[in-house]
Amino acid sequence: MGELILRAAASTELPAVLAFWKVAAENESRPADTPDAVEALFRRDPEALILAVDGDDIVGTIIAGWDGWRCHLYRLAVAPWRRREGIGSLLIEAAEERFRILGGTRVDAMVLDENPAAHAVWAAHGYRRQPDWSRWVKPLGHAGEGTR
Repeated sequence: MGELILRAAASTELPAVLAFWKVAAENESRPADTPDAVEALFRRDPEALILAVDGDDIVGTIIAGWDGWRCHLYRLAVAPWRRREGIGSLLIEAAEERFRILGGTRVDAMVLDENPAAHAVWAAHGYRRQPDWSRWVKPLGHAGEGTR
């Protein structure tokens, strides 16, 4: 193991991030990750995708999305062989610090209902399930297409 570094992803690393998510991210019901989607995220907010790297290896990710109004966390993922080392905690803390600098006042996290291990991580950082809200979703077709 080398030195663990947390930093924003570089555009050249986006293919490696997609490969990493195939082994470390969960949730089969989400839309497929595509190069176009991660590149759009990077173009929109290049600081949003935070990586934990050890040498040349990506060992963790989090997307710290800021829309100017709310703070949103997505894609907290840690390499399965590096879990329980505190990498997820460091990523959450880095994302929260980014939000503080941007002026954010409240953050939400997308957490799978069927992932109790993730529930424990988020709860340990002070996050709680919000009982009075539900997430409503609608898949969007590409421009010029209807929804499916």
